Amino acid sequence: MKAIIVDEQTNRMSVGEWEDPKVGTNELLIDIKATAINRADVLQKYGKYPVPPGVTPIMGLEMSGIVEEVGSSVRGWNKGDRVCALLPGGGYAEKVTIPADMAIKIPDGFSFEEAAAIPEVFLTAYLNLFDLGQLEKNQTVLIHAGASGVGTAAIQLAREAGATIIVTAGSEEKLSLCKELGAHYTINYKKDNFAEKVSDITEGKGVDLILDFIGASYFEKNIESLKIEGRLILIGTLGGSRLEIDLMSLMIKRIKVFGSTLRSQTPAQKESLTKKFVEFAMPLLTNKRISPVIDCVFQLHEVNEAHEKMERNENKGKIILKIN
Repeated sequence: MKAIIVDEQTNRMSVGEWEDPKVGTNELLIDIKATAINRADVLQKYGKYPVPPGVTPIMGLEMSGIVEEVGSSVRGWNKGDRVCALLPGGGYAEKVTIPADMAIKIPDGFSFEEAAAIPEVFLTAYLNLFDLGQLEKNQTVLIHAGASGVGTAAIQLAREAGATIIVTAGSEEKLSLCKELGAHYTINYKKDNFAEKVSDITEGKGVDLILDFIGASYFEKNIESLKIEGRLILIGTLGGSRLEIDLMSLMIKRIKVFGSTLRSQTPAQKESLTKKFVEFAMPLLTNKRISPVIDCVFQLHEVNEAHEKMERNENKGKIILKIN
């Protein structure tokens, strides 16, 4: 099969040949139609995001496609079914195998490009808003990088849960998109101190939950922005991963801090998360109350250009890579 190969000397990517995967008894073999670019792919390309043991070195953490072969023990799926799924790796290729319990039926009316944009961002947003963040109706959530793939998914899920939503982003165009998706308040982090703005919006009370992709450079302001017994979910470290902190600020407010990555979850955890997400979100996806935000679509041979666009932080929503 064709797959994207990374030159470790130059970090450039090209289309090459790779051995076809073989389907296991509890697996589905998928003919991939589209995948999506994620920040983790960029980090992996530069050797900054190690591949878990036993996982293919081919990048790609999600995909959409057609079931080509069904494992002998699998029930409920048939050859020709349209599915999307989260992956530990392997999306930048023509074929991949997945545990059958990880497959998500593509809702009617969704293209393969739209479906490829669902798994990583929506499962990440669901995990951190609800499983870890325990977000409830009438609570307030601060979502950083609101126009990112996960950000746009989180806004929609928090809106459906009845939460008050504050977002940060770096341009008025991105903030406008966040408003359209359901954000109640927007903050341009390049112009304003977000902690001061959050204090004004919440009348000094702070927010219940923060989803943060930035890390060290936002940590102190995040703590300022949380109310008593607030929760901080650390999803990324775009602003660094090391810092010195005064632990009293956490203790006085009784803050809960969670570190979170989806890739390191066990297969059983991912299957459980997928099941919960499908139960919550499939009716919303089917009715198009929620949907992935797609910035642009690239062809497989344009993978370097797709990565460069993400590295320049130009995208609003997902960057899609067509495979077949």
